[in-house]
Amino acid sequence: MQNPAQIPARSVDPVLLQTNMTTAMLLWQRFVARLMVASSQNPQDAGEDNSFTTAIARWGVNLFLHPTAVMQANMELFKSQANLWQHTTARMFGLGHLSPGIPAITDRRFKHPAWQEHQFTEVLLQSYLNMSTYWRTLAQTANGLSEQDAKKAEFFINSMIDALAPNNYSHTNPQVWQSILDSNGENLVKGMQNLLDDFQDGQLRIRMTDMKAFELGRDIATTPGKVVFQNELLELIQYTPTTDKVRQRPVLIVPPWINKYYILDLREKNSFVKWSVAQGNTVFMISWVNPDSQHRKLSFEDYMQAAIAAMDAVEAATGERDLNLIGYCLGGTLTAATLAYLKACGDERVKSATFFTTLLDFAEPGEIGVFLSEKQINSLEKRMDKQGYLDGKDMGAAFNMLRSNDLIWSFFINLYLLGNDPMPFDLLYWNSDSTRMPAAMHSFYLRNMYLNNNLSKPNGITLSGTPIDLGKIDTPAYFVSTHDDHIAPWRSTYQGAKLFSGPVRFVLGQSGHIAGIVNPAAANKYGHWVNEELCADADDWLFEANKVDLSWWHDWDRWVAEFSSEEVEARIPGAGKLEVLGDAPGTYVRQKV
Repeated sequence: MQNPAQIPARSVDPVLLQTNMTTAMLLWQRFVARLMVASSQNPQDAGEDNSFTTAIARWGVNLFLHPTAVMQANMELFKSQANLWQHTTARMFGLGHLSPGIPAITDRRFKHPAWQEHQFTEVLLQSYLNMSTYWRTLAQTANGLSEQDAKKAEFFINSMIDALAPNNYSHTNPQVWQSILDSNGENLVKGMQNLLDDFQDGQLRIRMTDMKAFELGRDIATTPGKVVFQNELLELIQYTPTTDKVRQRPVLIVPPWINKYYILDLREKNSFVKWSVAQGNTVFMISWVNPDSQHRKLSFEDYMQAAIAAMDAVEAATGERDLNLIGYCLGGTLTAATLAYLKACGDERVKSATFFTTLLDFAEPGEIGVFLSEKQINSLEKRMDKQGYLDGKDMGAAFNMLRSNDLIWSFFINLYLLGNDPMPFDLLYWNSDSTRMPAAMHSFYLRNMYLNNNLSKPNGITLSGTPIDLGKIDTPAYFVSTHDDHIAPWRSTYQGAKLFSGPVRFVLGQSGHIAGIVNPAAANKYGHWVNEELCADADDWLFEANKVDLSWWHDWDRWVAEFSSEEVEARIPGAGKLEVLGDAPGTYVRQKV
């Protein structure tokens, strides 16, 4: 079906328009009925976390203690609105050249020309922006509040401001008005059909992309390889070499299990795996199981032991005990904990370790911290106890809320107001292909990392009966973080890099948590900063750093080559002591939530 927003403009058919408007209303009523049934079947738990409402209440009371700040904000709002009405009046009488002027619209949500074409929408939009500034100013009036309450209140207020934007509603979005006229209301019918299709299991799951457009092994995760090892927690993929000679030491990648491994093997043009193989590396990838209720007792140390089992399997497949490790995000946190454990056990097989956007010091975890108080974790643990895991879609929703305009409202408008079909996009397909988190492991992770920051403390965590200390890790390490990362803020990852006692190279890429890492060397879309010194302060490091207008992949390849200077004949999967169990991408990655 052709997207309604792409249908060529045509004259309005009053009968067809009325028919479509009625149909859309009936579909809306059906959605509301389903929503009410779902609400009645899932009553709110009496023990449900109310941290945000409590924080907002405390913030509201706190405002009474700051009358000067409130008065100043009121005066700024009055001034902005007065300028707007003077501007509007001048335009009405054709005297726009005498207008005091209003700020230029730079918010990309309102880039459509229709927002400036109509005087009504200009007033509506500018009033919204003025009110947004007013409430954001008040949200930052937090003296007297705890840091946690202040951050929660500000996050809640900003979320409400974003939700109330006029572009999120059909009756205040001129782009939707135009689409209604152009399609005789077909966009609303299709939009309501999309809304009903996305309302599954009593919850609205907004489709970010066309989930039928891709197939694992066909369009994404296509780098040739074989599964050569499997246990309860992982499958190990050995990729087929594309060079006659390879570096002697193999590379083992430890991805996060919050999402699936193929973020590093999306398409041929942006696959880090394919590129790394082409540089002459023997690459192994862990593909984690997608846990369910039977895995509820899996612990963080179980994941660590599984990673060590994967190292043993790499040795069996290649005959090489020494190897280079790569850890991404949570996989990097596990990698660091594993290195500390191996160090305590006298195991020196890891000759270099690379960390992609990895938090090790959780003192300042970034925006995600608004969801991670003691009370919130208690509430989450009660939910996990019921099913044995945290549903990946619930976790994804929390991350999406941190960037609601980009990851919620933009799709809401496109799907439900404009009636468009979701566009096929490999990165969003991966983002929507979520995984679960075992209850025991996730509780340990949240409490020991985010809540108490024990990983950064010497002997603060004990794994498999062994206290671990990141400060004793002397393995050469390469940390790459990204400047705009809101999940693993780079200044926090920088503090983690300083915990090691061995040589550390820190590199800062442009862009965010995913795009800054999946930054193909052939495209060089984003550059990076380098500084040979690891300064005491992160901002000092950046101030003294040099900008390089290339992907950081080039820099990493030169660095890791230093730890594997010898070359050997290319290793074919299955030629070693491990038999081939199946083709990449394996079976675990195909398990759905």
